[in-house]
Amino acid sequence: MIDIKGKVAIVTGGARGIGKAIVLRLAQHGCHVAFNYSKSQAEAQALALQAQKCGVRCKADQVDIKDFDAVKEWIEGVRADLGGLHILVNNAGITIDKAFMLMSQEDWHQVMDTNLNGAFYAARCCIVTFLKQREGHIINISSVAGSAGLPRQVNYSASKGGMDTMTKALAKEVAAYNVRVNAIAPGFTDTEILSGFSAEDKQRIESVIPLGRMARPEEIADCVDFLLGKEASYLTGQIIQIDGGLSIR
Repeated sequence: MIDIKGKVAIVTGGARGIGKAIVLRLAQHGCHVAFNYSKSQAEAQALALQAQKCGVRCKADQVDIKDFDAVKEWIEGVRADLGGLHILVNNAGITIDKAFMLMSQEDWHQVMDTNLNGAFYAARCCIVTFLKQREGHIINISSVAGSAGLPRQVNYSASKGGMDTMTKALAKEVAAYNVRVNAIAPGFTDTEILSGFSAEDKQRIESVIPLGRMARPEEIADCVDFLLGKEASYLTGQIIQIDGGLSIR
């Protein structure tokens, strides 16, 4: 029960992994999509062409999510080019994992600026439009690390914990304007970010997941479907964990 045909969505960090799955899913539902990328230009352009085969418009732009002015210009351009703005998926994120005693200021700032500040920048540049039209969805892609905290990921965990509380606070602030804000918190997901892991490392991770496997990017896109559908019309300010039971306590 999802009806977003003709709507316009922005997906940050959409060229690969979870973002790519979400871009394609939105396009399959007839939603026009714009997404940004950092370095993967060839992959981004290929994805845009693939999405356009669904009969929608799709724009891929190289935009530094850490630069507020660049994000503002990009989002204003998307609204003008695609004729509106209705959905924002904050997916852009990076990891710089290391022991806290070895973590530099740069390691901290790069992760916080991308994962948390970037989500703020994109939401801030969309929110006035959403409030004026009394319609909008913001979906933040968080992580189980945001609630549980993970060793050697203090910066990443802090950024996602901030995203979770930002989700709840903003949801309360804009609910009266028919704008819903939710977050999805995946566990380990089989994407390019795990490409450096050995088979043994992956087996070790899967051994602690109750369902015995990692998530597929498409399963995260399934949850985006749910949040944009009529069944979730009374749901806001929630952090939905999709982790195969990893966070069960």
